[in-house]
Amino acid sequence: MSTAVTTPVSRMTALARAELTLLGRTKGTLFAALFVPLVLPVSAREAAKGMDLAEAGLTIGTMVLPAAIGFSLLFAVYSALVGSLVARREELVLKRLRTGELRDGEILAGSALPATTTGLVQSLLLAAGCVILLDMPAPPAVYLSVLGLLLGLPLCVGLAIVTASFTRTSESAQVTPLPLMFLSMLASGMMIPLEILPDRVAAFCELLPLTPVMTLVRGGFTGDLSAGGALGAVTVAVAWIAFAVFAVRRWFRWEPRH
Repeated sequence: MSTAVTTPVSRMTALARAELTLLGRTKGTLFAALFVPLVLPVSAREAAKGMDLAEAGLTIGTMVLPAAIGFSLLFAVYSALVGSLVARREELVLKRLRTGELRDGEILAGSALPATTTGLVQSLLLAAGCVILLDMPAPPAVYLSVLGLLLGLPLCVGLAIVTASFTRTSESAQVTPLPLMFLSMLASGMMIPLEILPDRVAAFCELLPLTPVMTLVRGGFTGDLSAGGALGAVTVAVAWIAFAVFAVRRWFRWEPRH
């Protein structure tokens, strides 16, 4: 009698498939993940019309497109994953998974895969839509935008797991992501470009988790981000990812927080 041999990839894929099925049954989370990021760029566009973007070297397109990607990362990845992880922990799913073949990292990676894939696909579609609808030219440094997105996905996954660590119930999971989400939308260059903020305020905002992602994505389309500026943004993003990994290892709870 032969025993099926599994690999980390096959185990994570199976878990991700199950998580995707459960995500489809959670109508509220599904709506927030798929449709809210499609609506918010309209608000960003209206807000951009009242700003002096030309003085900052920006256009409505270079303002709205990074914001659209930021909204997708926050809603489709960060917020959705917080709710998913807390719900699975409260239902003892995570605890049961640890008794099988899956390792801790595989459980977290497999659980995050549907949200990460959704955020990636949605970000690419939103970027393509903004380029077409806003008649934007081809990005002169598209590799910076790609790098920003590739850093933003694991960053939001890590921050989601950290937030879930301190979230007690599924009901509170609707609230605990809000501080980071509002802070990111208002101070990370999504709704208000850092270029039009006072220097001291902008310098502080540059250290926020999502700011380097917005800086790189926007720099890919403006082409005016220097090598030093890009390196600084990457450094901040990597530092936040490293912090998230440390915090997950230190504080993540696999059983209900009662």
